[in-house]
Amino acid sequence: MKAALFSTCKYNGPALDKGWPVSGAVYSRQAAQDSMQQSLDQFQLADELGFDWVTVAEHHYAPFSLTPNPMVMAGALTQVIKRAKIALLGADIPILNPVRVAEEFAMLDTMTGGRVVAGMLRGTPNEYVTYNINPAESRARFEEALHLIKMAWTQTEPFGWQGRYYEYRTVSIWPRCVQEPHPKIYMSGSSPEAGEFAAKNKVGLGFAVTTVPLAAKAAAHYRTQADRFGWEPEPEDVIYRVAVHVGENDDQALEDFVEATKTGARTGLTMANRGLESAIAETGYYGRDADMQRQRLMPRSLQERIDQGQILLGGPDTVLKQIENIKRELGAGVIDFTVAHQMGDKTVRSIELLGEKVLPRIRHW
Repeated sequence: MKAALFSTCKYNGPALDKGWPVSGAVYSRQAAQDSMQQSLDQFQLADELGFDWVTVAEHHYAPFSLTPNPMVMAGALTQVIKRAKIALLGADIPILNPVRVAEEFAMLDTMTGGRVVAGMLRGTPNEYVTYNINPAESRARFEEALHLIKMAWTQTEPFGWQGRYYEYRTVSIWPRCVQEPHPKIYMSGSSPEAGEFAAKNKVGLGFAVTTVPLAAKAAAHYRTQADRFGWEPEPEDVIYRVAVHVGENDDQALEDFVEATKTGARTGLTMANRGLESAIAETGYYGRDADMQRQRLMPRSLQERIDQGQILLGGPDTVLKQIENIKRELGAGVIDFTVAHQMGDKTVRSIELLGEKVLPRIRHW
């Protein structure tokens, strides 16, 4: 089993937490600089500890994330991360220029000597307001953009593209990807439609902001569809992202977590806008199994989150048992750890415990 460390590059200064988009009225430039450096330092530590991947992602207009362009952060990481793969999970391709995305991934793959993982996502519903893209077109835009990106990576002769959403007179990207035919591709896979598309196109599947039972159901559907298309996904074709905090023991981990919650460690994290999300849901954004998608986002108590596999919390032995359950139920070959709270030295120690006490024991699962 492979392990990744994910950071949203959360803003750790004062912020307004009143829905999305978030006002910049109390934005601190110094806090933002410090937050970015903190993420870089944690990624470098993960690389030194033997994590297989470090992971960045795209979000907009909120202190939840300071990486509206994860390609820029990944570019910085090419100068810091010397061994691990750099996973962009991902670029929100329906709201972007797909040829530009293909070019940027190829640049990063060249800069790293072939250590890029290419996540292609639709993004959260609010992202469609960011660049004024119709969310009803999200899935169709995604599928066309992904086909175009793959063609840009693999077609060596200049070609034109005349699609429903994208039109290019000539495409011929330089540099080319180091990995052949292209970097490993993943997409988000909670909906039935996503599992079917991924299976048909032999694309890996990732799960985030969900529960183990819901992800296991979606992963089983993906594998059934892959069998229909004549291939069998490997464990590494399935990623599960989960929040984590590891303490020296169970009591210490729980105490750290509860104290962080009390002191406002979650201030400014919101990506939620209930009115906007409801309106976008009405466009069919969540697909034909919208009720299951809404279950993923239900508020839960801390114990429910632990029981449902939304957070790993405890000492190393307890966290290992929780990971073992994810592996058994979901068959995931990559677990993408995201720090539950930014708690200074306690977070650093949590990452160290993951690298020293947990990773060596899951490596051969």
